[in-house]
Amino acid sequence: MKHTPTVIALSESGAATARRIAVALGAPLHGRQDRVAAEDAHFPDALDHIRDLFAAGIPVVGVCAAGILIRAVAPLLSDKRIEPPVVAVAEDGSAAIPLLGGHHGANRLAREIAEILNGTAQVTTAGDLTLGLSLDEPPPGWGMQIWAGSVKGLAAGLLSGAERQVMGAGPFAEDLARKLGVTLTSHRMDSFPMLGSMQQEDAVLVTCTEGSEVNAISYHPKRYVIGVGCARDCPPQELQALVQEAMAAEQIPKAGVAGIFSIDLKADEPAVLSLAAPESPLRVFPADRLEAEAGRLANPSEIVFAEVGCHGVAEGAALAAAGPEGWLVVEKRKTANATCAIARAPAPLVALPGGRRGRVSLVGIGPGQSAWRTPEASRLVVEADELVGYGLYIDLLGPLAAGKPRHDFPLGGEEARCRFALERAGEGRDVAIICSGDAGIYAMGALVFELMDTGAAGGPVSDAARRVEVISAPGVSALQAAAARAGAPLGHDFCAISLSDLLTPRADILRRIRAAAEGDFVIAFYNPVSKRRRTLLAEARDILLGHRPEDCPVLLASSLGRPEEQIRYRTLATLEVGEVDMLTTVLIGSSQSRLAQLGEGPRMYTPRGYERKVLDE
Repeated sequence: MKHTPTVIALSESGAATARRIAVALGAPLHGRQDRVAAEDAHFPDALDHIRDLFAAGIPVVGVCAAGILIRAVAPLLSDKRIEPPVVAVAEDGSAAIPLLGGHHGANRLAREIAEILNGTAQVTTAGDLTLGLSLDEPPPGWGMQIWAGSVKGLAAGLLSGAERQVMGAGPFAEDLARKLGVTLTSHRMDSFPMLGSMQQEDAVLVTCTEGSEVNAISYHPKRYVIGVGCARDCPPQELQALVQEAMAAEQIPKAGVAGIFSIDLKADEPAVLSLAAPESPLRVFPADRLEAEAGRLANPSEIVFAEVGCHGVAEGAALAAAGPEGWLVVEKRKTANATCAIARAPAPLVALPGGRRGRVSLVGIGPGQSAWRTPEASRLVVEADELVGYGLYIDLLGPLAAGKPRHDFPLGGEEARCRFALERAGEGRDVAIICSGDAGIYAMGALVFELMDTGAAGGPVSDAARRVEVISAPGVSALQAAAARAGAPLGHDFCAISLSDLLTPRADILRRIRAAAEGDFVIAFYNPVSKRRRTLLAEARDILLGHRPEDCPVLLASSLGRPEEQIRYRTLATLEVGEVDMLTTVLIGSSQSRLAQLGEGPRMYTPRGYERKVLDE
């Protein structure tokens, strides 16, 4: 499983069972608010909370009725290949039932829970029941490679009693043969020509044959590590071809590769990044760690030492990854722009050495309520090692942020928080910057890229910080949320203008207001007032009154998506600055916008012009 499960307790009657599971698994325990005594986190609505965790990819162990878990995640079910495990546990601990993700750890998790509670794992997956194994879930440190047919085809053949065999050696091969009820045999490459490149000493092969159709899957211990280096802006295809040739020369299967390794200076190099994959991720070492391998290098280079501070990047990275007992199986190969070496570790690598490439995730959480937060945003929060942001925004994450290290910054500390996040990520951490609305709209996105590009007012960030990965999760912006509450005021051309003159000269703001007024745009005013700034909104109103009618509809939307939410309608002529605060988004309609009494109440909308289209036709 990619993430540690979260244990859910809905009542005190099941809390004791939930605590036993959480302690044994080293997992957080979340309890229903006002029903379960203080735990790692509380939640007010069980269905919403379970849905949030599931959407973020977190395995869920619910000590509750299975139906509650099913109703919670049902709207999100789409692809069983990526769904996290969901396990229902009876309150008395008598049964653990894997509901989803059976082949992604749920069956194993249910059995582990049953053992903890002296209960029964009610596994329903056909392969697990009949064969006692999950073919697509090899042990940690092993990889799987499909040679013919598919996992599904192989499982179906095995369940139907088709001819089967297991070839290989060692405990894993012996266990497979025992569960499949066959005698373990040695490799017979001549029987399966397509397996000719498979390393006999490493592989475990499982086959079944129905008629003339052969299904074959091999399993490989992840003992091989690939060290690479390259010139800046090396074409990815050049490095990829070099690595493929090196692997082919030694008949190294892709499934046996534990990871890609290089010097930390290459953490952001596109050619190096192109080699990484979930099953063989990138890890990097500092130059001094690679220099510690100088005595074991087959091809040390003074030129490389002068350039980067170590006598070999590709060979050094491979040997550092393989460990002191590892050895080179492919010495340094090179092209005009790239180098590659491959080492072998004495045992499968379960935990990879080296540092990750750091990542900054720009997370827009919308107005605050979880229903308006995207699954991607939730997933990035879960994956983050640390959270950075204005304290209120992190608080709005609720239980999703429970237990994570957080670094709160005050309003006005925007550059400090972004700089801090980049430098932490430069040390190999996964850092999420939490923003309200959309991180790219009047938020931290632009500042992060500016710091990486020019350094902004506080000077440049470190080279390591500039090499981090930056990704952005779009969120529901304040103007979108306000528009949704109002009806459809953004149905035609619109713009957004911030009235804050801290970062934009007042003259520029007024110039933009005049241009938007003349263009008859619907306007969303962000940051309409502050404690010291109370006149710009009034000036904007007066400018707009020169271009649109006095009864032009205006929406004042405050604290959207939160319990204190307020939606108020005014006309342009009656708009008063005194009823607007820092948490208010002001939407001012165009000359065509309307406020109509419809159904549940007033609805503000701006016609797109379809009536003219009909007349023209």
